[in-house]
Amino acid sequence: MGDKDWEANLEELIEELKIIKNSKEESIEGFDQFCEFIAEPAFERLSDELRRFKIKAKHRREKPNSIHFWMNFPRSSIDEFHYIVFLPKDSIELRLKLRIRGRPDKKSPLQDNEEDFMKEVTASKVLKVSYEDLINDVLEQYRKFKYSILPQPEQQ
Repeated sequence: MGDKDWEANLEELIEELKIIKNSKEESIEGFDQFCEFIAEPAFERLSDELRRFKIKAKHRREKPNSIHFWMNFPRSSIDEFHYIVFLPKDSIELRLKLRIRGRPDKKSPLQDNEEDFMKEVTASKVLKVSYEDLINDVLEQYRKFKYSILPQPEQQ
């Protein structure tokens, strides 16, 4: 190895670190855009519609990397279902995760499940998700949650 090898190695390392830093910043900016232009309008629209069914729903942005939507039991102030979209810490691309929390009844503790957000949506397509698609995903996740807590018929 010559004397110049370590200098080239150092230069390559510094460049790689810049790329990683820029990628992280771009991911956070992309998540901000997702929240502002897709998630917040979707959650506001869904909250408005749920009021027709006497279900209170709210959303909250938790900077820098998550947005949280939750629904209460009908005619109650107790939370039943949570839909949380988040950007994992130190992400270098806009590959989001989803955390679902729910309780079968008002006295039960919340149960947690984590998975990829909208599995069919790649990181490069997250900002192209429509707010209607997001609402449909919330509803599908809620449906899966409610069906999973239905009593199972006894086997004979």
